[in-house]
Amino acid sequence: MTVSATRKDLMIVNMGPHHPSMHGVLRLIITLDGEDVIDCEPILGYLHRGMEKIAENRTIIQYLPYVTRWDYLATMFTEAITVNGPEQLGNIQVPKRARYIRVIMLELSRIASHLLWLGPFMADIGAQTPFFYIFRERELIYDLFEAATGMRMMHNYFRIGGVAADLPHGWIDK
Repeated sequence: MTVSATRKDLMIVNMGPHHPSMHGVLRLIITLDGEDVIDCEPILGYLHRGMEKIAENRTIIQYLPYVTRWDYLATMFTEAITVNGPEQLGNIQVPKRARYIRVIMLELSRIASHLLWLGPFMADIGAQTPFFYIFRERELIYDLFEAATGMRMMHNYFRIGGVAADLPHGWIDK
């Protein structure tokens, strides 16, 4: 939507990429008429790291450690989509146990990611105490990741046809 420059009562607000209400690398140019938003132009590209260029000279297996950096809040998902493509193209059957382990890891990653959203949200609305409880619970999930993969973040755990290693003995009891 293009806004006419002749209107004098419009306000243009530049939000981001570093703004107190934005927890990411996004810039918005917002046009306001009073309190009504009449135009919003998102500007992307503040997180470009050249991942496509890096991938050009690597095989899928060599590139797997890089995909965990696409979204450091939910790294298991980027690993999953990267290995699912070759598995489907090559009609590779993943063992049942590996499929179950993948689902468990994806669900834990989803929960940890949501907790990382909820904690700062609670802090933004003035609830500091829940922020600390939420992060304590998130750390428990990261402890499970560390026990299974050897790393708290950037796990590099999914492989084409399965996972890097079975869950350690007693992992489920943690």
